[in-house]
Amino acid sequence: MEEEKVIRDPQEEEIIEIKAEDAGEAVTEEAAAAEAGAEAAKETEAGDAPEEAEASGESSEPETAAKPDPKDEKIKELTNALIYRLAEFENFRNRSEKEKSQMFEVGASSVIEKILPVIDNFERGFAVLSEEARMEPFAQGMDKIYKQLMTVMEELDVKPIEAVGQPFDPNLHNAVMHVEDEEAGENVIVEEFQKGYTYRGNVIRYSMVKVAN
Repeated sequence: MEEEKVIRDPQEEEIIEIKAEDAGEAVTEEAAAAEAGAEAAKETEAGDAPEEAEASGESSEPETAAKPDPKDEKIKELTNALIYRLAEFENFRNRSEKEKSQMFEVGASSVIEKILPVIDNFERGFAVLSEEARMEPFAQGMDKIYKQLMTVMEELDVKPIEAVGQPFDPNLHNAVMHVEDEEAGENVIVEEFQKGYTYRGNVIRYSMVKVAN
């Protein structure tokens, strides 16, 4: 019998060899991936172990919460009450001092207002005296009394309000007459009928004046 000869195509043999090589590489990659996964799992277990130990150690420590001392709480309560009382007393004292000062100001202003007419009478009396009469001892004595009275008023911070020649100020002056005067400036005081005064910067009597239009 004649032996049968099998003829294979060279291209088919090359394809079979390539497939075999690909299968070998796939197996190698799967093995490497499995090995890497095992190492990662070991590292994870090693890292979790200390955390579990710490957690167990924390839970094992006894809870020691310090309780406040009742005496300290009482001292704190009394101290706060004392501070509040001291602040309240300080406010009361300041308020009382302010009220006293206001009452003094009102009382002093009332007394000064009653003295002002006496000063007006002194000034009116001197205005009608002649030069010869001013030289008489009686007139000179009255002049000294007047000057002494004005010195006391100045010490009390009582000051006359300037009027004649000054611009009219409704906060200081009370206009009772108006006059047409071309020589005087507009809204300027040309005559004073009654002198005004201030006490510590506050008006206690307005000046009665004549104003030029």
